[in-house]
Amino acid sequence: MDIREVLSYTFLGNTVSDYLLSVGILLFGFIFKTLLSKILTGVMFKMVRRFSDKDNQANFKRLLLQPLEMVLFLIFLFFAFNVLDYPLDPSVTRKGDPFFKVFMLRTYQVFVIVAITWVITRFVDFIGLIFSHRAEKTASKLDDQLVPFFKDFTKVIVWILAFMVMLGSVFGVNVAGLVAGLGVGGLAIAFAAKESLENLLASFTIFLDHPFVVGDLVEVGGITGTIEKIGFRSTRIRTLEKTFVTVPNKHMIDKPLNNLTLRTFRRVGFDITLTYTTTSAQMKAISTELQQFIDNHPNTNQDGRVRFQTLGASSKNIMVLYFVESMDWNEYIDIKEEVAYKVVEIVERHGAEFAFPTQTLYFQQQQERQPQPMQSINYTAATDLE
Repeated sequence: MDIREVLSYTFLGNTVSDYLLSVGILLFGFIFKTLLSKILTGVMFKMVRRFSDKDNQANFKRLLLQPLEMVLFLIFLFFAFNVLDYPLDPSVTRKGDPFFKVFMLRTYQVFVIVAITWVITRFVDFIGLIFSHRAEKTASKLDDQLVPFFKDFTKVIVWILAFMVMLGSVFGVNVAGLVAGLGVGGLAIAFAAKESLENLLASFTIFLDHPFVVGDLVEVGGITGTIEKIGFRSTRIRTLEKTFVTVPNKHMIDKPLNNLTLRTFRRVGFDITLTYTTTSAQMKAISTELQQFIDNHPNTNQDGRVRFQTLGASSKNIMVLYFVESMDWNEYIDIKEEVAYKVVEIVERHGAEFAFPTQTLYFQQQQERQPQPMQSINYTAATDLE
């Protein structure tokens, strides 16, 4: 049999050559969609290159490669099925059309809208990346939190518009009437979305009042950590234990918030407990020398106080209070360690001893008809002291 006769053989209204052409277009699109996507992203990047750094080309391709592959494959899918003839026009739907035809057409339209929206949102991500790099070069931290906020807000708007287009063009819904109906039922929707609306309004309050910015160390609702991102619904905090906590924006403004970054100093306070055998001269010498050390330290201010404060149950207590002029955590704990070593050194040099809780027990041992003098022993109970 001649090959031309095989190719011209008609089946279901289409020749074998038509089917082979359709399959060939599909295979070509499936095999070369990645290569074509890379070429297309290179052409698109040239349009925005003057607004971006040259190093961002890799990020641009990374963001847009997958959504463009999906768009190109849908285009090849359209051409592959467009070369075939059908008993019913597949590009339009009419009343009484088979369910399978309507389902396939609407599914394809939904995928097209989703793919195009995906490309747009990834492009928004790239624009946000450009502005994030520019914000990192500025001294202000306000733009660092505004960029991700407006990026996410824009993406939400894009997806809402895409959903409206999908309802109107694919499912034939009267979008204008739907929006008007939402105006009537807006009260019920607002009540149902009460928490979301509160968080959204709280995000605007955060941006207007600036109680904190990205990078600040805050304490709110029993959570202490560094602000990493402020979204339009929630704020993300990296705790001191390196866990990642998401807090609704409503709680960030309703609860007392302590912005630890805005502190000018870090306060350190503790007691030196010395035994009752420590003399007054030793107490004065220890207090005076430690006071001079704290006053002369380059990372503490002049508000430090070292005073003989109280007589405890088993010790003489010297209060030590000073302020560290550093917001860096590592430097802060290094200074605390340095002062603690100095305390031990001063106390040992003056011949004093640290006290710990002790109890003195008195007991009388009696023998038959022969009273014994009262004896006493000291019982020492050592505990871990903070």
